[in-house]
Amino acid sequence: MLDRLKDAASKAVASARDRLPAAVQPSSPPAEGHTSAHSTEVSSGMASLVDVLPDAALLLDSSLRLVHANGLARDLFVTLRPRQHISLTSRNPDLIAAVTEASTSRRRVLFELHVRGPIERRLEGAATTLTGENNDGAPDLLVVLQDLSERDAVARMRVEFVANASHELRTPLASLSGFIETLRGPAKDDPVAREKFLAIMAEQATRMSSLIDDLLLLSRLEMRAHLPPTALVDLNLVMSDAVKPLAGIAANNKATITCLPRKPAPRVRGDHDELVQAVQNLAQNALKYGRKSGTVTLSVTAGASGRSSTASINVADDGPGIAPEHLPRLTERFYRVSNAASRDKGGTGLGLAIVKHIASRHQGRLEITSALGQGSTFSLQLPLADEN
Repeated sequence: MLDRLKDAASKAVASARDRLPAAVQPSSPPAEGHTSAHSTEVSSGMASLVDVLPDAALLLDSSLRLVHANGLARDLFVTLRPRQHISLTSRNPDLIAAVTEASTSRRRVLFELHVRGPIERRLEGAATTLTGENNDGAPDLLVVLQDLSERDAVARMRVEFVANASHELRTPLASLSGFIETLRGPAKDDPVAREKFLAIMAEQATRMSSLIDDLLLLSRLEMRAHLPPTALVDLNLVMSDAVKPLAGIAANNKATITCLPRKPAPRVRGDHDELVQAVQNLAQNALKYGRKSGTVTLSVTAGASGRSSTASINVADDGPGIAPEHLPRLTERFYRVSNAASRDKGGTGLGLAIVKHIASRHQGRLEITSALGQGSTFSLQLPLADEN
């Protein structure tokens, strides 16, 4: 178990210790509340090892005070302070118990942590003796913590993917099976029925393909949720690129698309393709579910939200609107105001969930306002880029 942690906590440490000059080998621990020059030399000698470990790592002295931490550990424990006792860094009883046991038993201790916060994390760790026995019998410690949160998220996504896909694919698959049996039997020699059924089968196959594409896109977005994009993106260009492929849908609905850019164009930190996908989903929904022969208006605006400056791409339609009881749930996966209408228009039930995930990755949000008979407005709000 935890082969990588064991290697980092034993073999790599032993190898690095062997390379240290005799002058930095430990002798006796400093008195409580003091830092000797000898202890400082040891921490300096081990700092390079701790910094290159692939996981969060803490180096503790014989009194369980922090000597050194790598960047991953500082990101994980924002309260880290040099020479501070580990109990002041984290009050997690499992961590404190593990380092205490490792210090007293002089053997490796494996443990698991659950860190609460804006993003909940699950960690597996190893605390191991770093050096030989000191004069007082208390060794220094290396604590290595491997973040398993992303692995757990991937596992959950796989389970959800199977559950959602099996549920949503069941209907079109049943339709395809039924039509195939009919074409093999009663409609075998009926050219009119054959053409009709083949058209329906093609439509169902397209629906399944769209559903799988959307599920895979959601999975990719969730895997990158913790990596905010850094490129500068022009929102006028995002809006223009989003509406280009929608001309066919607009023509079929006899609808008009109007774009209102803002000058100068607001710029945000983002992924251009993801933002185009989000705006395209919103505009496509407006065309599909808005008023036939209606108008869909896209606009780029800028303003302030609290203490920060924001920019928005807004998609407004003059359709029938959405009842207030549906608004809080619109971004849930597979939630539909009308199942029949959504499926008839080729909807997968994932479009707004995708927009929500893209907004979240860009540290923004999706705001929805609507009233029955008065149309709907979907606003993708994003923080303006600091270009300094």
